[in-house]
Amino acid sequence: MAAGAEKKDGIWETVKTVIWALLIAGVFRTLFFQPFWIPSGSMKETLLIGDFLFVNKWAYGYSRYSCPFAICPISGRIFASMPERGDIVVFRHPVSGDDLIKRLVGLPGDRIQVRDGLLYINDEPVERRPDGDFAETYERQGSAGQYPRCENAPVGQGGQCLKGREIETLPNGVSYPVLNIEDGGYADDTPVFTVPEGHFFFMGDNRDNSVDSRFPQPSGGVGMVPFENLIGRADRVMFSSAGTSMLAFWTWRMDRFFHSLHYQD
Repeated sequence: MAAGAEKKDGIWETVKTVIWALLIAGVFRTLFFQPFWIPSGSMKETLLIGDFLFVNKWAYGYSRYSCPFAICPISGRIFASMPERGDIVVFRHPVSGDDLIKRLVGLPGDRIQVRDGLLYINDEPVERRPDGDFAETYERQGSAGQYPRCENAPVGQGGQCLKGREIETLPNGVSYPVLNIEDGGYADDTPVFTVPEGHFFFMGDNRDNSVDSRFPQPSGGVGMVPFENLIGRADRVMFSSAGTSMLAFWTWRMDRFFHSLHYQD
């Protein structure tokens, strides 16, 4: 074989290898995991702006017994496991289609209400205990340059921004921190929401800074989220940066690398 032909064959083999690698990566992403950046503070302190994680799509994924290799139409979707209260879930907004991340607090058939800032599930108050304050620096955060909201406002640039912190424990025993910025806000007292069959109710842990299922869809809220809109469960932060770029290594939060999202007291 001529040298030119061998060179062409070598280039073609390299191209094929790259194509196969991209296809495998695409299939892996589509079927099992999806990367997700945290763009806002609605899930503080559990998730911080600049956290990067992989969403486990297999948690609510297709059953291999009914859909070989997890490839089947949505109408034939059979889920490997049911979502549970306390799961941190990435889902598609029912109206806009945007990907959001919140905590699941209401299952199909549940009655959900917030009274004076306290979550009630099926007319029973959820256990909650004070746990000091969540503190962060009052400065621009993330690529959007957002300033955090503070319970002790006004706070000057570089000052200590505080939010009241409590530990909330759901009926199934899942615990996590929730934050309070103000009392008497619109979402601190809601009507009773009955979660329809096949839907779920979500709330952000940063309760006064989250547009979630407490807000109706016509006014820009999330409302009830159907089962088929669930993308997957978030279990662990893989990487975190407090800066506007992941390349700014001096802003990396090393203590959050591979950080578990399961609360431990």
